[in-house]
Amino acid sequence: MRSLLSVLLVVFVAVVSAISTTGDRLLVILEDVADKASYSTFLGDLESRGFKIAFETPKSESLSLFHLGERAYDHVIFFPTKSKGLGPNLTPQILLQFINAKGNILLTLSSGTVAPTSFVSLLAELDIQLPVDRTGLVVDHFSYDSASAADLHDVLLLPAPENLRRDVKNFFGAAESDDEVIAFPRGVGAALGSGELLTPILRAPRTAYSYNPKEQAEVVDDLFGAGEQLALVSAFQGRNSARFTLVGSAEMLQDKWFDAKVKAVGGKSATVQTFNRKFAKQVSGWTFQEIGVVRVNWIEHHLNEAGASNESNPAIYRIKNDVAYTISLSEWSWSSWTAFKVPANDELQLEFSMLSPLHRLHLKLDPAQSSPEAAAYTVSFKAPDQHGIFNFKVNYKRPFLTNVEEKNTVSVRHMAHDEWPRSFVISGAWPWIAGIGATVTGWVAFCGLWMYSASPDKKLAIKKTQ
Repeated sequence: MRSLLSVLLVVFVAVVSAISTTGDRLLVILEDVADKASYSTFLGDLESRGFKIAFETPKSESLSLFHLGERAYDHVIFFPTKSKGLGPNLTPQILLQFINAKGNILLTLSSGTVAPTSFVSLLAELDIQLPVDRTGLVVDHFSYDSASAADLHDVLLLPAPENLRRDVKNFFGAAESDDEVIAFPRGVGAALGSGELLTPILRAPRTAYSYNPKEQAEVVDDLFGAGEQLALVSAFQGRNSARFTLVGSAEMLQDKWFDAKVKAVGGKSATVQTFNRKFAKQVSGWTFQEIGVVRVNWIEHHLNEAGASNESNPAIYRIKNDVAYTISLSEWSWSSWTAFKVPANDELQLEFSMLSPLHRLHLKLDPAQSSPEAAAYTVSFKAPDQHGIFNFKVNYKRPFLTNVEEKNTVSVRHMAHDEWPRSFVISGAWPWIAGIGATVTGWVAFCGLWMYSASPDKKLAIKKTQ
């Protein structure tokens, strides 16, 4: 019955869900709505995937991310704007409130425009730092497009980020051949903090650096960052699984760089093809929760003893009980739920804890309870010899995956008086049982001898006294 309900739930959710698991309402904010023509391919790909796109300018009076306390949009894309301020409807507090309400944001920058103060404050809250002048340009004199940036070297050519691939799914794509690269034109690099919620998607090459083109005399003495210190594309995922992506070059999402032909300096081939369109799909798909979304279908724990009742998820166990725990997980991949497979170099663990974990166990895949739409992971263990309030806890948090944090509370009682084993069953108690038997036997024998022994002759006793 549980398997049937699980399958029906998966089918129902797949039918009613949009392409994104969090909704299809997408707001695009541009300096001028006419600028959307430069991003027609990127926006067209989003529409073809089922998003309902609305366009607004930063200073629009009708712009509002919330309506009656609820999100008016599920996702927001910010393209570069020349305004230093974004108005009262896009303050850093409102943008943080949008993220706290599980909204997703894709923010793009450009070295040709100054980042608005709202963006700088928002990024600071997320532990992301921009250059002081907010217009830093990333250049590389060894990995650039010799056709379009022969003089300034500000169009970087980067390989697909294969270092971020998982064993099961490659979130951000892999080039089909060595002739595909990512073009990063005239972009800004950011410095990421050490927070565990931040993950770089695309880092600058070792030979790249960031500087202010208007102050070239200070480049040697005062660099904002160089090499892998600079994150060109970075991701932030909140504890509520809301997603924020910073793209340092909005130009890389324009039509002219999608499937464009570029020429690497010193390259063997004449021209190579850019990977930008596929990369943009992966980045936007992750940001808007079209991929990398893990869902818990059901959880079951029960007694795993011969002759025990078949009660599912009981509220109380006894110490030293044999317990079985199973969790079913699915992963959303673009348009359907699939079984979530834990990578071979990773582990899904269960903690059975009170104040601290008394058991930390590896959950293994159970093919008998799994299906193409859901994977079941199970483990069996013996409850500790400690009564109290315990939690079954699964806390699985990995980069580019939504957080799985499930906790089920149960009580573990001590043994009742009639549940303890009898003394004669315990071989270690036999010497003490034998001692008790010897003592009782000796006492009974002594009493018998005392009671039935003959008394001394009274006449003989009197004669002796006379």
